[in-house]
Amino acid sequence: MTDGNTGLRTDGASGDAGPDRLTLALGGGLAVALLAAIGATGGWLLAGEDAEPTGRPVAGATTGAPTGSPSAAPSRATPTAPRSTSPTRSTGLTVPPLIGTDFAEARDELRERRLGWRLVFGSGTGRTVTRTSPAVGAEVRPGTTVHLYVDGPAPASTVPDVVGEECDDAADELVDEGFYPRYRSGRRGVVTRQEPAGDAAGNWNDSVAIWCGVAAPGSSTASPVP
Repeated sequence: MTDGNTGLRTDGASGDAGPDRLTLALGGGLAVALLAAIGATGGWLLAGEDAEPTGRPVAGATTGAPTGSPSAAPSRATPTAPRSTSPTRSTGLTVPPLIGTDFAEARDELRERRLGWRLVFGSGTGRTVTRTSPAVGAEVRPGTTVHLYVDGPAPASTVPDVVGEECDDAADELVDEGFYPRYRSGRRGVVTRQEPAGDAAGNWNDSVAIWCGVAAPGSSTASPVP
């Protein structure tokens, strides 16, 4: 006979209660974790959807500019305007047509125009000017030296005696005869000495040294100008 036991435990629990409790515990743990995640997300949303996470760099920010401001455009160099140049004021003075003329006449014409000159003699024959520098017709300023190129060599000339003359007058006389004065003791007073001496043989373009000073009373010599 049976005692009426249908297989249930005397404590009222079924035989597979152990596995059901484990399942229930795992499920409860997952639920707690899910609720914690939802709570954190909800808190961030309540704090503001547009808030940036701490430490995240701001894209496009430049040094010294406020966050979110547009980046400065690259600077461009301002083109320099061309400097205006005013036209040179014309002097109205030009090199005269001297080609084919005697060099002495060409020199005198330059002197009349208040222009300097320099004779450049060649190895040919004759006294004719073959070219000038600056060229004929070129605009020049008063005092400009014009080079006269002569076909032939420098002709002979006699050195004038200028001792005892005023320094300026002596220099003009030497130039007239084709020589270049070289001042050794200033340009004031009378000429007390010259080299080479008067009446010496020379050629055009030769130099003659002169000493100018103040003549001592009753003497033929002079002391240099201080």
